[in-house]
This record gives sequence, C-alpha cells and structure tokens, in this order.
Amino acid sequence: MTQPDIIVIGGGIAGASAAAMLAKDARVVLIEAEPQLGYHSTGRSAAIFIRNYGNAVLRALNAASAPVLETPSEMWDTSLLSPRGQMLIAQESETAVLEAYSEGATGLERLTAAEAVALVPILRPERIAAAVIEWDAQDIDVDRMLQGYARLLRNRGGETVTGAPVTGITRSKGSWQVTTHNGTWSAPIVINAAGAWADIVAGMAGLAPIGLMPMRRSAVLLKAPDGHKIDNWPLFASASESWYAKPDAGCLFVSPADEDPVEPHDAWPDDMVLAEGLDRFEQAVTIPITRPTHSWAGLRNFVADRTPVVGFDPTAEGFFWLAGQGGYGVQTAPALATICAAQCLELRSPMDDNILDALSPDRFRTT
Repeated sequence: MTQPDIIVIGGGIAGASAAAMLAKDARVVLIEAEPQLGYHSTGRSAAIFIRNYGNAVLRALNAASAPVLETPSEMWDTSLLSPRGQMLIAQESETAVLEAYSEGATGLERLTAAEAVALVPILRPERIAAAVIEWDAQDIDVDRMLQGYARLLRNRGGETVTGAPVTGITRSKGSWQVTTHNGTWSAPIVINAAGAWADIVAGMAGLAPIGLMPMRRSAVLLKAPDGHKIDNWPLFASASESWYAKPDAGCLFVSPADEDPVEPHDAWPDDMVLAEGLDRFEQAVTIPITRPTHSWAGLRNFVADRTPVVGFDPTAEGFFWLAGQGGYGVQTAPALATICAAQCLELRSPMDDNILDALSPDRFRTT
C-alpha cells in the first residue's frame, strides 16, 4: 500500500487508535519509528483513568472516552477499566490547590484525615489538612488497549510499518510523500501523531512548530510496605502533584510527578530528581523508603495551554495534527481518534464545536 488514502506518523496510542478508526472507510498506513508500537509514552503510562483530570476540554474528552474503554467490543472482549480510586491529600499550604481542582469536578467525596488514613494506612494524619477521593477513577489495561486498536487496524485492511523513522516529507500534486528507511508512501492526508517528535515532523513538512514541549515524568517501583496488603489501595497523591503513588502488581509505583523540559529522546530518569521526589513522598508516609526495584521515565508533551492539538493545519492542505496530549493521551485516545476520523473523512463530529475550536491548530496559525 504505497499509495494509501491516509498516512499516520506515530504508533503510540494516539496514532494507533486514529489509524484503526480511519481504516473503516479509508486505506491507511501507520508508520512507527521504533521496532514496536507504544514504545515511548504509551508504554510508560501510569495506566489510570481519572474523569476529573485536566482542564474543562480534557474532562469533556475523558467523558466521551469512558464508554469506549468500559464497553466490550470488537477491540476487547471485556472492559479495559478496573476499580482503583484516586485520593488527593492536602497540607495546609495545598488546600487552595485542592479547592481549585474540586471546582467543576464531579463524583468527588470529601474525607477527613482519619478516613484518608483508613484507606491508605501508611499516610501521616498530622500532614493531612483536607482530602478528597474520586471513587470512579480506574486502572486502564493499556497494553490490551493498544493491541486491540492494532488488531482492528489490521482486520480492516490497514498496514502497520515499524522500525521506519521518517526522513523526509514533501508535497506534490495534491499528495504528501513520506519517506522512511523502509520506503516512501504517498497520500492526500498525513496525520502527525509523532508525540514528542511532532514539531520535528512538522518541520520536515515545512510547517512552523506549535511550541510542543516534551517534559520528563519519572517513576520507580518499591517493594510493598511490610505488613500491608496494598492491592485495594487507591492511587494517592499530594494535591499539588509533588508526588503520587499507586499499587502495581504487588509493588508500590511512586512518581515524583516531575515535569522537566527536555529534548525529544528515549527518556531515562534523573537520579537526583528521583531522590528529591522520594524524599517528598517519605515526608507524607510513616514507612522508610527502600531501594527501588526498578525505575524508568517517559515524556509528556504539552503546548502552552496544555490542551491537545487536533485538526488540519490551516497553512498546509491535508496536514493533520494529533499532538500535545500531555499526560492524558491514553484516557483521551478514543475520543480524539473519533474526532480525527470525523474530520479526515468529512463526517459529523460527535463533539461540540466549542471543544473542536479549543483543540484546533488554528489557535497557533494565521491562514
């Protein structure tokens, strides 16, 4: 399929889900630079669905994605979601932040310090001035989600090309030519779902950047605290997001919630950042921090307003942005894939115009 209808660049959850949705009515090629799909941000996700996470636009996308994630379909035979809950705790200095988060949120329950400690017994009650819990926050089976979209793309006749970094993008006679080490493809529409590399891909096509900023997010796995059964604990975090933790396969997943600007690369953790974050976490709990069994890092990719960029670039016919998903990419992928398919195939969008306007790359461009 060297001349498909649509070329999707980037095989993370954004690109894979969009390609699968588009393949129902178009010939699609999905091109991924790495040897496997989901190698970067998707494969290093905290794997949690939080309905109240993000600004008003993102909360609308979360709501639109939830039915897809929780409903068995041709992509997955059982729900991708399982119970977890998310609890935010605030010291006196963080109560204003907690109130700002709660404003406009739904399904939150206020907790006393004692109630918070009953849910996560290692917390220090004297450091909790306020707390809330979102019981409906749920774990996401990210791998099964990614494989479901990849399988749907294949079943619909789409092609996936891995290990194929893009080396050039040109436009001629109404089509985009995308060149890789594995060959060249030509199509009227190219979708830029390249994650941290989205501005670089746009530059290859001769487009101005949207100001995408990759930010490193690190995490470690700790042994479960002695004497505690942690499987049913919620994700628990500081209200100012200076750390968060959640059970993960019998261990405790802890992140310093870092957002350090970096160049696009195969991210790895910074030892000092991890040490400082673990120190903040240790101040909130009654247990000593043991040596991590594993550590890693991924990239969260934001533009200035921290809202995804989804839509055709007004300065380049047929160039579609699907970028800037920040830390919300997995949980918003179903909604964004549907929006992408509707716009590329000229179908009626399921989202309100005000949401589409907020996502549009028009906010960065003059036609």
